[in-house]
Amino acid sequence: MFLSLTMKTVGGSADIRIDSEQEINAGLRVLRESGKLPDGSMPDFFRSQMNQTSVSAWRTFEEEQVFEGDMLIAIEQETGENAERSGH
Repeated sequence: MFLSLTMKTVGGSADIRIDSEQEINAGLRVLRESGKLPDGSMPDFFRSQMNQTSVSAWRTFEEEQVFEGDMLIAIEQETGENAERSGH
């Protein structure tokens, strides 16, 4: 089954229509390769706005119960210099 949803990262957001059996990170890769989102880190987790749950980028949309119309928001991990500035 195909889903239409929005993926959001620090660099922006974009709508995508994708097979629910694809891994979530595959959707992000498609958006970056097509120029709809800028290159950047590949987050390991997203937050489903519809379900209010954390979903793994390494599992499929179907496995993570992501549904039509959802918005997945990247959970960016602080590393290096950013973590030091924020005290983490």
